[in-house]
Amino acid sequence: MRLLPIIVLLISMLPSGSFAQSKGFSIEDGEFRQNGQVIQIHSGEIHYPRIPKEYWRHRFQMMKAMGLNTVATYVFWNYHETAPGVWDFKTGNKDLAEYIKTAGEEGMYVILRPGPYVCAEWEFGGYPWWLQNNPELEIRTNNEAFLDSCKTYLQHLHTAVDGLFASQGGPIIMVQAENEFGSYVAQRTDIPAEEHQAYKMAIYNMLKETGFPEPFFTSDGSWLFDGGAIDGVLPTANGEGNVNNLKTAVDKAHNNQGPYMVAEFYPGWLDHWAEPFVTIGAEDIAKQTKTYLENGVSFNFYMVHGGTNFAFTSGANYNEEHDIQPDITSYDYDAPISEAGWATPKYMAIRELMQEYSKTKLPEIPKQIPVMAYPAQKVTAKMDVLTWLKKEKPVVADNPQTFEELGQGYGYVLYRKRFTQPVSGTLKIDGLRDYAVVYVNGKKVGELNRVFNNYELNVNIPFNSMLEILVENMGRINYGAEIVHNKKGIISPVLLNDFEITGGWEMYKMPMDESPEVKAASVKEGRPVIYESTFTLNKTADTFLDMSKWGKGIVFVNGHNIGRYWKVGPQQTLYVPGCWLNKGENKIVIFEQLNDQAQTEITFTDKPVLESLVLD
Repeated sequence: MRLLPIIVLLISMLPSGSFAQSKGFSIEDGEFRQNGQVIQIHSGEIHYPRIPKEYWRHRFQMMKAMGLNTVATYVFWNYHETAPGVWDFKTGNKDLAEYIKTAGEEGMYVILRPGPYVCAEWEFGGYPWWLQNNPELEIRTNNEAFLDSCKTYLQHLHTAVDGLFASQGGPIIMVQAENEFGSYVAQRTDIPAEEHQAYKMAIYNMLKETGFPEPFFTSDGSWLFDGGAIDGVLPTANGEGNVNNLKTAVDKAHNNQGPYMVAEFYPGWLDHWAEPFVTIGAEDIAKQTKTYLENGVSFNFYMVHGGTNFAFTSGANYNEEHDIQPDITSYDYDAPISEAGWATPKYMAIRELMQEYSKTKLPEIPKQIPVMAYPAQKVTAKMDVLTWLKKEKPVVADNPQTFEELGQGYGYVLYRKRFTQPVSGTLKIDGLRDYAVVYVNGKKVGELNRVFNNYELNVNIPFNSMLEILVENMGRINYGAEIVHNKKGIISPVLLNDFEITGGWEMYKMPMDESPEVKAASVKEGRPVIYESTFTLNKTADTFLDMSKWGKGIVFVNGHNIGRYWKVGPQQTLYVPGCWLNKGENKIVIFEQLNDQAQTEITFTDKPVLESLVLD
């Protein structure tokens, strides 16, 4: 009979302010052990890029007060390799080592999930977009070009976190060997099983050769262990609520012994644009948590705190009804700790339960970071984007080029084509990736939308007229077999009445990697506009921008891209961390793609709106 957590929650007693004593951590005789004593891992997943660095410690303290002793995190390759061969593990939220050290100082163990593939509702599942420019490279396969790129990434990552492993006295107790590979194997039946096996082992051996120490683990649905498990490596299950199923699957794949762990225990779920916000009841999650505690099952809440998909980091899914399902900016996830770091009823239910199983009193819940609904601020300047873009030098080609061919990863591209003869009929772009606003002579004539599988519209193009197509990348797919088809922009011929339009295409790049400088000018409704508001604050606090009256676009706050908004919902507000506001002058810049209604002010609220759904 396995020992119950009520007598083994030893690591929850670690003092705050010093590293978790992880040097004695091991997996022995089917148990997690600390200096020979059996322990359980009670973990929560949070991701360092989705939380301002200034709030990392607060979030760790929230986890500790909930009764957790471990934090799990993915590492995002494309977040750290900012351009081919350009690496950043130091600036701002990219300081992964500082994140891990801070967790250790708060008495938390760390589980590292380095990928290279992470899923995580993250753009391209963590892969750099430019990998697709190498015709010899195929991601997530036993492919030399891909494996060479993975090795370079893992070498840089190891250098960044070296000294922080348990064997070195640091907080990192386990490292994941690839991620949910069993799911991928089940979907990529076009690849021989021996090739899947070769790839899986190549990544595992690469981790070891690069210097990542044991113990390793894999994570998959318990019914997918055949594809994802590795001999001698601990298999953990994702989303498995049935303890008997968990133990049976682990025993079969791991020489009839544990330990038993659910590496992704879902207290909430992910959310897409134009779909209802998903919620899961606190009582259900507390009940499942109790089942794990009573049966000696270790677990990791995915997510215990989601945070925010800032900038262009959100990924996408797809299904039979939608060619793409872009993830919303909020990664609230209906998690126990809300997007803004608040204790929810779900948090309180889990904390109360964990207190019952802890031999010591849990820490007090940290004070909530202040939140304010600031007064509305007037728009102080605005600029027509089409006019602004046309002052730049375009790329000219016979056919539209993809973002990747243009050397651009994210943001927008304006495609322009002048017609010397009048024509009318059906404009069709089957290869639209992902959202387009179409203009004729500067006047909006319609929208194309991969989310709703809308790839064609009727147009009337007079003599000597300009067709303009402003295309947005809404996030590369991060899960499933379609991850290998992830180029953006216009990736197929543009057809008009089934005839291909060729010759003289102009392409203006608009990556929006920095907040644009607004040069005040007159604007017209229906044309894309950049709005600016400059204002003064006497004090700073967290807040939310109310975007319910706007159409579609992105927002910069003092240079920080805080993410996308879109009137279809369910998200109608954008979280603004108070640590990114200034006492004194502040500047908000909004790129509004649709501009169906001229905007005169920017409004704030002190609470998120994630429930409503507005469909065209």
